[in-house]
Amino acid sequence: MDFEIKDIKLKKEGKKRIEWAKNRMPVLGLIRERFRKEKPLKGINIAGCLHITTETASLAITLKEGGAKLRLCASNPLSTQDDVSASLVSDYGIEVFAIRGEDKNTYYEHIKKTLEISPQITLDDGADLVSMIHTNYKLQITDYRLPWAGTEETTTGVIRLRALEREGKLLYPIIAVNDAYTKHLFDNRYGTGQSTLDGILRATNKLIAGTCFLVCGYGFCGRGIALRAKGLGANVIVAEPDPLKALEAVMDGYRVLPVKEAVKFADIIVTATGDINVIRREHFLLMKDRAILANSGHFNVEIDIKSLEKLALKKREVKPLVTEYILRTKEQKNKRTKPKRIYLLGEGRLVNLACAEGHPAEVMDMSFSNQALSCEYIVRNYQNLERKVYRVPQLIDEEVAKLKLESLGVKIEKLTPQQKKYLRSWEEGT
Repeated sequence: MDFEIKDIKLKKEGKKRIEWAKNRMPVLGLIRERFRKEKPLKGINIAGCLHITTETASLAITLKEGGAKLRLCASNPLSTQDDVSASLVSDYGIEVFAIRGEDKNTYYEHIKKTLEISPQITLDDGADLVSMIHTNYKLQITDYRLPWAGTEETTTGVIRLRALEREGKLLYPIIAVNDAYTKHLFDNRYGTGQSTLDGILRATNKLIAGTCFLVCGYGFCGRGIALRAKGLGANVIVAEPDPLKALEAVMDGYRVLPVKEAVKFADIIVTATGDINVIRREHFLLMKDRAILANSGHFNVEIDIKSLEKLALKKREVKPLVTEYILRTKEQKNKRTKPKRIYLLGEGRLVNLACAEGHPAEVMDMSFSNQALSCEYIVRNYQNLERKVYRVPQLIDEEVAKLKLESLGVKIEKLTPQQKKYLRSWEEGT
């Protein structure tokens, strides 16, 4: 085996945590049992650039049970759980190249290492793995063949891949797992909502009730964050450039303002847009003293950290993963006010993974079930796929929902033959 992790001695704790997550992921468990018997991925090499967490471990074990050879790297330098990496290598024979806190160069070297197995399938969370493949082919520095197809887990990654498709530069087919209803309606909304608040609370131990809480972006991730903050008693403001989403936020009971106005009141500011420089220099200057900044978008580009560094007289780590910036302001130069402090959580990276443990296993159960079944679908159908970004097949989406309901002990209504006929016909009206 080839691997690069922090410490193999962490395996015991990692094994216990992996087992805890597996027991709360019943749908993936059912798929794993079938994969163990049928071996639909036998002889397939899979490279995955994912958050190395207990839930990801459950997916990786499922794919290996299906016959695949796996090699994994991190999709975020601060999301790796080192004890999980140790257990995957030692207890499950899965090659991992990931160390929590790895620098940028190491991060990309680990991505390159995953590609050395010449994968037929890639699993991505943010499209860094796919981007590496496209860059290497463009520069003609590759010695591996193109994959048959891949999957993408995130909104951010899907945006990048659809841009490649529009430009006619996508080199191989991708299944957008993020677009599955059983992914974005639940993972993005309930998973991101809960885990983002979890990360903020773990990092700061701040009372949310009574605070002014600004959510930048009202996609499914932003909706979940706003919902959970409101549930904890915050006064939530939403900043959203899309008029339809902004209108939805208004109808959901939130105050909607431009960022430049909202930051004046906000005690806590969270970005979840997938875009760059959502919070930038002009906003830092308008913020309250002791404002807390966090990002729940995939990359650490939503908060303009370079501008924050330039504005700061000094910075220091006041708690683990909480950096205090003391800003240079006009008032301060005139000595009319005290220095203004802004607190950045998790270096501006995904706060739910940098400062907490990411999404709960119960919601990742559906997302990773889509991943596993999409891998099986690729093996069966890759020869018929074009160089496009595809939605998860509807049958897979519905099967995941059905299995999840069964695992929860929920029974749903069934249509009668007469009702089915009515919905298929046009003759009957009023």
